[in-house]
Amino acid sequence: MNKIDKLQKIIDESERIVFFSGAGISTLSGIKDFRSKDGLYNLKYKWPPEMILSSGFFYSNTEEFYKFYKDKLNCLNVKPNIIHEFFYELEKKGKLSAIVTQNIDGLHSKAGNKKVYELHGTTYKNHCIRCNKEYSAEFVFNSEGVPTCECGGIIKPDVVLYGEMLPEYDYANASYAISHADTLIVAGSSLTVYPASGMLNLFKGKNLVILNRDKTDFDNMATLVIHDDLRNIFDKLKA
Repeated sequence: MNKIDKLQKIIDESERIVFFSGAGISTLSGIKDFRSKDGLYNLKYKWPPEMILSSGFFYSNTEEFYKFYKDKLNCLNVKPNIIHEFFYELEKKGKLSAIVTQNIDGLHSKAGNKKVYELHGTTYKNHCIRCNKEYSAEFVFNSEGVPTCECGGIIKPDVVLYGEMLPEYDYANASYAISHADTLIVAGSSLTVYPASGMLNLFKGKNLVILNRDKTDFDNMATLVIHDDLRNIFDKLKA
């Protein structure tokens, strides 16, 4: 039995699957990942992207933050791909308990999934740092310069910047889902960003599956590991 057939068998026999997704699944929709040779962190920019996407930079250099943010992280016109659609079908069939994602692009929700825990927040939620009024992604990305509230306060995306804590609600629910899953499928994540990747240690189920182009530090813990282009994998699977 080849690895794809083994994965199909695991999926078919599982009842409480949790999908843990990283930036690698969104590259099929045309979004750059972060750490690959063509990723955002290897762009030649005035400041390192890791610095721009930090809490300190947002508050001290808001205009430059938004230049980068609007240019590189606008996902308004991006559509879900075969992977997002696969897990939407699994949720409809009652086999998927939850999606835990490191992505901020909102594509799981666009695909129709209801139980999505966004560990690093989402570009689709924004709030005024003065009065806390909420604003849409369309308002932020279509604004000129730094988006501001009607009260005059600066609007901040509800994404987790470097130096900030993970959202308590999503982290707690993701922890519960992972610890109660019978199968955890990880795809498109280098599993190098903590504390998100450390959540794999909460898994007590039968099958840990890691699907990624490159090796990860968690491969030796997995029931099944497939190193391949994700499209090659999901093209051959049936939900």
